[in-house]
Amino acid sequence: MTPMHEKILAKPEFKALVARRNRFSLTLTALICTVYVAYIGFAILAPAAFAAPLLGSWSIGLIAGFGVLALSFLLTGLYSYRANGEFDRMLKSVLRN
Repeated sequence: MTPMHEKILAKPEFKALVARRNRFSLTLTALICTVYVAYIGFAILAPAAFAAPLLGSWSIGLIAGFGVLALSFLLTGLYSYRANGEFDRMLKSVLRN
C-alpha cells in the first residue's frame, strides 16, 4: 500500500464515511431480507391465503411478490441516490484535505 493510501485510510473523516456507508447499506440489506423472509414465510405458513384471489385473477401472493420487487428497486435507487450524493461529497472532502 502506498503512503498516500495509508494517509487516507488513517483519516477520521474517511473512517466516518466508511462507517456511515456500511451502516446505511446494512440497514437496507436487513430491511429487504426481512421483507423477503416474511414473503416466503407467508407463502409457507398460509398457502391458501397466499393463493387467494384479489383484484380478479391476481392472487395476494402475486401482488405481494410485485411489492417485494418494487421495494427492491426503490431501495436500490435510494442507495444510489445517497451514494452519488452524500457519500461522494464526503469522499471528495476527504480527498481534498
